[in-house]
Amino acid sequence: MTDRKPRSHGMFQPRPTARPKPLTEDQAPAHAFRIKVLTIFPELFPGPLAASLTGKALKDRIWSLEVLDIRDFARNKHRTVDDTPAGGGPGLVMKPDIAAAAIDAAQADASGDRGRWPVIYLSPRGRPLTQARARELAAGEGLTLLCGRFEGVDQRVLEAREVEEVSIGDFVLTGGEIPAMALIDAVVRLRPGVLGNEASTEEESFSRGLLEHPHYTRPPVWEGRGIPEILLSGHHAHIAEWRLSRAEGLTKERRPDLWRAYAADRESSETGGAADGDHELSDAQTSAGKGGQRKDQGR
Repeated sequence: MTDRKPRSHGMFQPRPTARPKPLTEDQAPAHAFRIKVLTIFPELFPGPLAASLTGKALKDRIWSLEVLDIRDFARNKHRTVDDTPAGGGPGLVMKPDIAAAAIDAAQADASGDRGRWPVIYLSPRGRPLTQARARELAAGEGLTLLCGRFEGVDQRVLEAREVEEVSIGDFVLTGGEIPAMALIDAVVRLRPGVLGNEASTEEESFSRGLLEHPHYTRPPVWEGRGIPEILLSGHHAHIAEWRLSRAEGLTKERRPDLWRAYAADRESSETGGAADGDHELSDAQTSAGKGGQRKDQGR
């Protein structure tokens, strides 16, 4: 490994080394949700994660962010982390020995329970990230995220280190850093104390298997367009019914896949008794009826 001039990463971004260093000035408390990111572009972090509610929670040490530069685990003076694909073809593949060394370093002081602290590779071929999976991850102790580049990562290291592959959508980006930030934001905002109003997450898109209903605020009339009268009626039960109806209509129109699953669950509950989803829906309707306020408008 060759010496190089330290790069300035701002208050939360000291120069990454082969030993993980927290991106906050002090060591994160034991109760903090810990996230470690493996990347060849450590200067990209924390990026937008340092702003808004996630940024405040980072400063308040509700969660911590650590970055390892994968190139620090390279074995030659050029700090090479990739090689040509076996069998030929375009592009380059991240080497298994390099990726494994980075993962092992990140996991050295992590919980040994992969259910509570998974290693996740951001990949377009992974299982789609859902709100349900985000909630499961938020209930754990931490995350280690591997950001790929080039054509991907050698399959052997994914199997040997029991790496979970996750996708944020059916499209391809130049690397895993932006998907990692999206996943971090989706998970961290579900941690206690981040939003300040835990009930607000019950009303969001996907939380009930539906897209979210439309929102309105003052002024009551804008450019000749008024707020629906039902929302100004003060009748909370009718408001809850209207919001559910609009959520169902939007989901049926824009996401037929979600609508089919929602309709199937509803039919099952009607024929086989109350299901867990019904209780969640009832709680959400109750929250809507009480006019719960949202502090975070992220999707």
